[in-house]
Amino acid sequence: MVRLIGFLLLIVLIVLGLSFAVLNAQPVSLNYYLGYREIPLSMIVVLSLAAGAVIGVLVSMGIILRLKARVVHLRRELRRSEQAAEQTQILPAKK
Repeated sequence: MVRLIGFLLLIVLIVLGLSFAVLNAQPVSLNYYLGYREIPLSMIVVLSLAAGAVIGVLVSMGIILRLKARVVHLRRELRRSEQAAEQTQILPAKK
């Protein structure tokens, strides 16, 4: 059931994307530092969205990797603390 809903959602997104591309097919001049090019408006919008998504993933990957390293450090510290706690329980109590 979930696959069917996902498939239908994918079909709807494809149809919306195609209709967006058809409605915005007029060429737009794109001036960049090394040259000039005529590109359809829909292509510029899609490329801008894709570039933003890639930049967002790269920025969040730095945060995620830092947090994963912190989790590894904290688990190692927890393991050491648990071992220390077990050793203190094993020692006989002095009277």
